[in-house]
Amino acid sequence: MTQKRILVAEDVADNLLLIQSILESNGYAVTVAQNGAEAIELATSQLPDLILMDLSLPVVDGWKATRVLKSQDSTRPIPIIALTAHAMQGDREKALLAGCDDYMSKPIDIAEIEQVTASWLARTDGDAPQAQ
Repeated sequence: MTQKRILVAEDVADNLLLIQSILESNGYAVTVAQNGAEAIELATSQLPDLILMDLSLPVVDGWKATRVLKSQDSTRPIPIIALTAHAMQGDREKALLAGCDDYMSKPIDIAEIEQVTASWLARTDGDAPQAQ
């Protein structure tokens, strides 16, 4: 079994360190993007198995980055999970409408990240896109 690859798009250093630590301790290979443009570039070139997308990113926000990734044939199948402080009523629905496959609100909940990532990665076993 090959190591699952997760792209984390997050611009807050403390959040990024925590998320990266959680994922790596669970055996995942983590790539980091600190803005939406970088997330689009890395997702397109590396075709990770899963993307955790902050929606409030600099350069290109996570909303637009998600729409771009879901509009491209090569990246459309990659599950994108919104990981965001946007936690008001209706924000989950907005994230799903933007193309996110799931939604987690901040502050970061270690158990939730572990459970949600494992669940989505289990769904992609066998169908994960492969980098060319």
